[in-house]
Amino acid sequence: MCLAIPAKVVEIKEDNLAQVDLLGVGREVSLDLTPQAQVGDYVLVHAGFAIEVVDQQYAQETLDLIKDFPELAEAV
Repeated sequence: MCLAIPAKVVEIKEDNLAQVDLLGVGREVSLDLTPQAQVGDYVLVHAGFAIEVVDQQYAQETLDLIKDFPELAEAV
């Protein structure tokens, strides 16, 4: 099973890359599929790519679910 995890964009870098906060861990992801993403936005991250910009409420609900099922967070 593949999951896309919500992450908050904290910095936009060169070459369509961004630093995101993913469950408290900093990761670098590609914004090639979501060039409209801005600092402060939440994006769904899968395989190193931000694949969709989502609203904060959706992101928080999803993160809360992941925290309720720690075995899902282990896959991140």
